[in-house]
Amino acid sequence: MPQHKNTHTSPDAPGGGPDGGVETLVEHGKSEDRGDAGAPGTDSEDGGAAPKAGAGPEVHRGAPAEDAGGVAGADPEPGAGSGSRAEASRVPGAKADPEDAPEGSPDAEAAHTSAARTDPEGTPEADPGPSPDAGPTPEVAPDTPAKAPRFARLTRWQAEHPQGARVLSRTITVLAAILVVSTLVMPATIVDLGPGTFFRLPGEAIVGAAILLALPRKPRVVLAAASGVVLAALTVLNWLDMGFKQYLGRTFNLVLDWSLLGDAQSYLEDSLGRTATLAATAGLIVLVLLLFAALAYAVVRLSNVLARHSATATRGTLIAGVVWITCSSFGVQLAGVPLAADSAAVTLQSQTERVSDTLKDEAEFQKVAQVDAFGATPPGQLVPDLRGKDMIFTFIESYGRSAIEDPIMAPGVDKTLAVRTEALKKAGYHAKSGWLTSATYGGSSWLGHSTSLSGLWVSNQQRYRTVMASDHLSLTKVFKKSGAWNTVGVMPGVQKAWPEQSFFGLEKVYNAFELGYKGPKFSWSTMPDQYTLEQFQKRVHGKKHDKPMMSEVILTSSHQPWGPIPKMVGWDELGDGSIFKGIEAAGNKPADVIADTTKSRQEYGKSIQYSVTALTEWLERYGTKDTVLVFLGDHQPIARVSGNHASRDVPISIVAKDPKVLDKIGDWGWSDGLRPAHDAPVWKMNLFRDRFLTAYGSTPHPKKG
Repeated sequence: MPQHKNTHTSPDAPGGGPDGGVETLVEHGKSEDRGDAGAPGTDSEDGGAAPKAGAGPEVHRGAPAEDAGGVAGADPEPGAGSGSRAEASRVPGAKADPEDAPEGSPDAEAAHTSAARTDPEGTPEADPGPSPDAGPTPEVAPDTPAKAPRFARLTRWQAEHPQGARVLSRTITVLAAILVVSTLVMPATIVDLGPGTFFRLPGEAIVGAAILLALPRKPRVVLAAASGVVLAALTVLNWLDMGFKQYLGRTFNLVLDWSLLGDAQSYLEDSLGRTATLAATAGLIVLVLLLFAALAYAVVRLSNVLARHSATATRGTLIAGVVWITCSSFGVQLAGVPLAADSAAVTLQSQTERVSDTLKDEAEFQKVAQVDAFGATPPGQLVPDLRGKDMIFTFIESYGRSAIEDPIMAPGVDKTLAVRTEALKKAGYHAKSGWLTSATYGGSSWLGHSTSLSGLWVSNQQRYRTVMASDHLSLTKVFKKSGAWNTVGVMPGVQKAWPEQSFFGLEKVYNAFELGYKGPKFSWSTMPDQYTLEQFQKRVHGKKHDKPMMSEVILTSSHQPWGPIPKMVGWDELGDGSIFKGIEAAGNKPADVIADTTKSRQEYGKSIQYSVTALTEWLERYGTKDTVLVFLGDHQPIARVSGNHASRDVPISIVAKDPKVLDKIGDWGWSDGLRPAHDAPVWKMNLFRDRFLTAYGSTPHPKKG
């Protein structure tokens, strides 16, 4: 076939443009420069197919230099066919060395593609020549302006600074390796983070390298990109595990816990403000998207490096595999951390098992919830020994064992408990206290409420939904079923529809908007506990009724972030709550407390002192001989406050004037006063309902599903 030759003069090359030119010979369907990224019969290394010969417009003498270059590859560092590379292209038979060009540039990719066509003996394969399907090359008129190539400035910079381009390319490769290895060896808990954690050998990287080395280019690139996406997803789950362990003392449940992210956002809005929360949320979303893109790109880039240096990479992979197996077998450690890591595989396995266990647990728990030891007990046989008493069940937010025994919080809290015990004793009240092990930790208070009142272990959101949809008899509903009490709930933390009212047997619920509060919010808490209790007195306890009252009261002032904290004011000065405006304004800012662990502990202790003081002062002021108060914590505070190895125990107290009430639980072994002894009995929280019902004369009549 006759050849039509065109010459192209590069103004960037020595002698180019008006000062002289270097002419490059271009044929229909064939280029003499084998190192060109657009060489016929080759594909770019990063997955984009190079144009076939003859498919692009022919370039004539006189066109700008940019018209001839600019083949865009997947790597963002396209090289230039100029400088030393241009010299090489003019030498007959010269072959581009991939090390002579920056990694990721079209020159490097094309050189590698050329090298990839060499058999193991080093003999180049025959050039396949032009595609038979390629049509004639369309000519471009000399005066037609050509389209500037992509990354033209970067191309010129690479040509002018080959050493800098090479350093930049290798730096990006090193950063890609660091990113991949860091995500592979990342631990699942914040406490395990440390320098030694990231200097480990990930087994997943060794296996992945072996697989990628064995694959042809296109499957390799696809698998590498998919692996990066999977690794990013596992990293996000790992971050969620870290956060949940730090705040809730458990791992993230892929099936059940997505709804809690909305609650977390609402909490941040109440604590930090809407603007800061929206900014933080947007930043987090951007970070996650960048993580997915960066890891996909990083794994693809590293796979290209492996392919370009397959012999060296194969030897390195074998050596790394032997080292990993040896270290794993002999338990070799670095700074107390196993050198052989498999964190990503463990995360994947644990998440898979967690999903499977969750689905099984749902079916099994439905059967458990249908069985109730007191479900068929006649109304007249329910708590006969409490008839005529005004019963009050009160939950104090985040009131845990740490408040009583932690060296930072305990001194203030213990002093408050001692003072309030003596004050109640002078008013004629006595108390007994013990410990319950909560079904939740650090948050999800409703799980603690439902566990203690239902007699079932409600440890996750699915179980909670199952219980709420059942006819299982809650402790508070017992009083309604008996027909001897009116029932009411005071819930300042409820700010939306609350269908759980039916399960708890509450005839009336006062939520955050029905207590007449006109003062400021205290971070998450809608109103101070003292105000809540005063409204409870005015609207419920202090009114005359045809029956005694059973009340469930939820106190919220000790909810994180413990800043600002209300202060006690005169009970007669509470009014509509406006008195708290100055107290709230003078208090700590939530962001200041959240950022300081020691301050968080100190302020948490103060919040418990406030809530206990408000509750016991209310009882001292408004209680009667028939008032019986049962109050307990719903869960421990977050791990940052209670400690990474804290128990899930919470204190519980029963306070009454009538000695017969406490005599009924005399065999429980509980401590006298409001402070349970360290060695006081510890029960699982779900056991409290049945023991309470039995102690006060209820007769079991089981109901089976």
